[in-house]
Amino acid sequence: MDADALTDARRPEWERLDALSRQRRLSGSEVDELIVRYRAASADLAELKTSVGDSPQGAYLSTILAAARLRFTGAGDNILAQTARFFTLQLPAALYRIRWTTAVIAVAFVLVMVITAAWITAEPARIAALGTPEVLKQYAEEDFVDYYGPMASFAGLVWSNNAWIALQCVLFGVTGLWPVWMLVQNSVSLGVSTAVMAAHDSLDVMILHILPHGLLELTSVFVAAAAGLHIFWAWAVPGRRTRGESLAAGGRALATVAIGLVFALLLSGLVEGFVTGSGLPWAVKIGIGALALGVFLFYMLVIGRRAARRGETGDLLEYEAGTPTLTAG
Repeated sequence: MDADALTDARRPEWERLDALSRQRRLSGSEVDELIVRYRAASADLAELKTSVGDSPQGAYLSTILAAARLRFTGAGDNILAQTARFFTLQLPAALYRIRWTTAVIAVAFVLVMVITAAWITAEPARIAALGTPEVLKQYAEEDFVDYYGPMASFAGLVWSNNAWIALQCVLFGVTGLWPVWMLVQNSVSLGVSTAVMAAHDSLDVMILHILPHGLLELTSVFVAAAAGLHIFWAWAVPGRRTRGESLAAGGRALATVAIGLVFALLLSGLVEGFVTGSGLPWAVKIGIGALALGVFLFYMLVIGRRAARRGETGDLLEYEAGTPTLTAG
């Protein structure tokens, strides 16, 4: 047998096998084609080895078959490739999936806060019930501002505390209750603080001290709550999949959000620890906070939209998830 003649005759088929093995996602018909072409190419390689032994043509075909075999064995990419894929595709796609839920949560959070503050300030007796006049005055004029004194340890404490809250929202989101309770609790608490500050003509002080870091910090909490509620929905309404399959897929995809929010909340903590309480002009402080939020929203909405258009959902690849399954069409 002429190895060159066989190579010339089979090259289009081998190149098609190579293209299928490198393709990120395969349809059912493409999986069938991959298997058929893999078997045919294996037969070609056996014929080459039997007829001419080791040869450049055989080495070339062996390389193609090795790449195709990875689709069956599930060998993963190296850590650098996995990290790049996570931050450029999986994480932004997961964030993009929950954009509307995040927006609804943000609106509801602000409404609860405003209603709480308005209800308390409507009656002086309700303000008085929060504490003695001396305690409330000290909170409005001293304690609130002193809380934001710049220091590295404070930044670290804020970051770890907020990251833990976000992680709980995602992990316990399957209950459908924890994210809602956490949001209501924090919204009411912020509404109470707003009422106290407004009663002492310090509402502007509160706004100036919250906006620099709060824009990104609160958005991150909203995103975490949205991810948790989506996990609950995947369990409650699984669609055509079993409840376990739907929960596993939703949990894998949206747990990536918790990892991503660690970095967002780190940035927010740095702003709170070193910018909010600093001596910079308030316009600069708020500008830094707005820039941090803008970067996050660009990543979530623009980069996330591009990733979603490529078919990403935030879920792991089938082999990363430990469930290598080929579905025939």
